[in-house]
Amino acid sequence: MSVVIVGGNECMVRQYKELCRAYDCSAKVYTNMNAGLRKMGCPDLLVLFTSTISHTMVRCALREAAGENVRVARCHTSSMAALKGILEEHAVRRENCPMARGKGD
Repeated sequence: MSVVIVGGNECMVRQYKELCRAYDCSAKVYTNMNAGLRKMGCPDLLVLFTSTISHTMVRCALREAAGENVRVARCHTSSMAALKGILEEHAVRRENCPMARGKGD
């Protein structure tokens, strides 16, 4: 499953990608508006962290996903817990992965 994350914190890009990898997802992360966002392809899931991006960036991401049958998940916070919740809802998790299960499981 492919995931595109728009927004979030620059210092957490590696952690976002690791968590997605734990759910057997490949991830692209765009924290800033750049030309690459217009070529994000056709992911299975588009995650929008709305508190850390501009309205222009949200509209650009939604325009690129329009007509491509892409599931869109919007979240106001850009925490790891928020991303984990989105992935739990939309992806099949790996049972043997400690990052996917959480520390208390």
